[in-house]
Amino acid sequence: MNENTMLAVVYYGPNDLRIEQRPIPEIGPGEALLAVESASICGTDLRILHGGHRKYPVGTVRIPGHEVVGRIVKVGEGIHVVKVGDRVFIAPNMGCGHCKQCVSGNTNLCPNYTAIGVTIDGAFAEYMRIPREAIQQGNLIPINEKVDSAVAALIEPFACVLRGQDALHIQPGEVVLIIGAGPIGIMHMLLARFHGAGRVIVSEMIDDRLKVAEKLGADRVVNPEGEDLKAVMIEESGKEGADVIIVAAPSHKAQEASLELAAIGGRINFFGGLPKDKPSITLDSNLVHYKELVITGTTGSSNSDCRRAAEIITSGKIDLSPLIDARFPLNQAHEAFVSAEDRKSLKVVLQPAKGEF
Repeated sequence: MNENTMLAVVYYGPNDLRIEQRPIPEIGPGEALLAVESASICGTDLRILHGGHRKYPVGTVRIPGHEVVGRIVKVGEGIHVVKVGDRVFIAPNMGCGHCKQCVSGNTNLCPNYTAIGVTIDGAFAEYMRIPREAIQQGNLIPINEKVDSAVAALIEPFACVLRGQDALHIQPGEVVLIIGAGPIGIMHMLLARFHGAGRVIVSEMIDDRLKVAEKLGADRVVNPEGEDLKAVMIEESGKEGADVIIVAAPSHKAQEASLELAAIGGRINFFGGLPKDKPSITLDSNLVHYKELVITGTTGSSNSDCRRAAEIITSGKIDLSPLIDARFPLNQAHEAFVSAEDRKSLKVVLQPAKGEF
């Protein structure tokens, strides 16, 4: 090791993550260098690990990690919007800048997007290069010093949740059913309460996660393997069904069942994507027709979503700290990924520290 190298977690192929020394990224005009404080592991990173991400084709060698907060330590020529010492969250998605989706602000839907930790080197390293496009498109969001860096790293998944609920227009007093109590499901539960939901019911097959949901404010939790979810919803909704259903799990069965569980005029969000090798479900079209259901889907988050998410988290009105189960130094990344995949942990965070190795 020397002063020009850093520790990084590098993907070399399916189930082949290596912790190794790499040169600290060089930055050019219009770019910046970030010293990573916290980078959390999400479901996308687990899919990358197992070779299941389409942006990691055979032969890819790349540093993953896209849920990141850190401090600017170097800026390139022509940079004026950030300076050395600034603490920032980085929204990961960058669009081409000129297609219909980019012009409308939906860079996450750009067909030719670039994303930190997905198409270019990301945050599972001591330092990360911030490309010119990220700075030009407003991906850098200032983070108050009082905010825990591990919590700030969760702005990205929380922004995705915020986008999902924007499509549902939850009204005060409504009955909301959330299927899945992983980190995303718990965030949906917290945000639904923030939006004024009257009753929030959480369905999950892992009892440990149900306990967390109950502790953090679910009005009722249900394990569908031991309880009849439809009967519970009839009871909880005055026989009407759920006004809003969020399927926060990659489950064919849950997506199909949501139509029966919804009230007349209900809104459903298929938030959890299905496996790419089995993306289809059997949908009862008559339920959609006669109940006038609205079925939506959302994916990722825009820079605007991330900015609003950052404002909510910084305000302290929603506390995401209970979701953080473990923090690991970068040289224990393998243990961190095992923890993230044990189906008990919610969020596991890598926290690089210069001089730890």
